[in-house]
Amino acid sequence: MEKVTNQHFDATSLEWPSLRNMTLRSARVSRFVPITMLWVLVAVATLPAQQSNPTEYQVKAAYLYNFGKFVQWPVQANATDDVFTICVLGQDPFGATIETIAGESINRRKVVVERIAKLHETPSCRILFISSSEEKRLKEILATLDQTSILTVSDMPHFTGRGGMIQFVMAANKVRFEVNLRNAERNGLTLSSQLLKVALTVTTGS
Repeated sequence: MEKVTNQHFDATSLEWPSLRNMTLRSARVSRFVPITMLWVLVAVATLPAQQSNPTEYQVKAAYLYNFGKFVQWPVQANATDDVFTICVLGQDPFGATIETIAGESINRRKVVVERIAKLHETPSCRILFISSSEEKRLKEILATLDQTSILTVSDMPHFTGRGGMIQFVMAANKVRFEVNLRNAERNGLTLSSQLLKVALTVTTGS
């Protein structure tokens, strides 16, 4: 097993979605979500002084959307889908924030957000965020999802080392992510080199 650390971080290599529109919709969903530009992890600040910085879970929601643009699923996984479903399993830490990505599009498919409680509800999911509330049964969850071609994402500690594919981490007060490429490829997923360049670390090998 090899872990590669990316010392240079350039978020501009990713094409972030229309985040102004997303956050305007977020404000309509909940008045407690600030209206921001939400240029995620871009070094140059463009927000007016009176506006808030994006919250941790606004950034994570935007990442979930972008993962869908930089991951290739097996052909059979795309055959019958007319929507792109992003799921949250367990206690939802996003709240109204994740609704900002609903209605966007990935590969000409409309993004749908679903909150699920049971594993039998996962077959329609392309991306599955596994909440920290599910940590005690993580081994069972990942075993059940093995070979399902679902991209697994979480912010629980040691997620990628326990069989997950992408783990959110905090580095220098910024939301970053680590990738276990071996786990993703074993499930038939191909991750773009652009995405891997932005990852904090990439684990490869057997």
